[in-house]
Amino acid sequence: MASNQVPCVSGRYRRVKPGDTLYTIAKEAGTTVDTLIRLNPGIDPLNLQVGQKICLPEIACASGIYWVVAPGDTLYLIARSIGTTVDILLKLNPGIDPSNLQENQTICLPE
Repeated sequence: MASNQVPCVSGRYRRVKPGDTLYTIAKEAGTTVDTLIRLNPGIDPLNLQVGQKICLPEIACASGIYWVVAPGDTLYLIARSIGTTVDILLKLNPGIDPSNLQENQTICLPE
């Protein structure tokens, strides 16, 4: 952790990948750029570094049940595995990009 980085209250991080912007990270995490800036004081939104850890906000998941995305996971496979539909997963995870799930991304599941 960089010396100017404060502890991440949610414990959820996302490593910056080539081509990432705060906007794309916010969209993927279902949050806003302003929230990411607030959670990451001292971050330079115009100069993200590949490998840099970005603190993400907590997910509001009513069930408290999560799926951690593994390589090869798709929303269809996740939905089928737990006996639900892609539509329900999308409603529980606003802002998620179903065609671009990221390894270790957390998906809220229904009860």
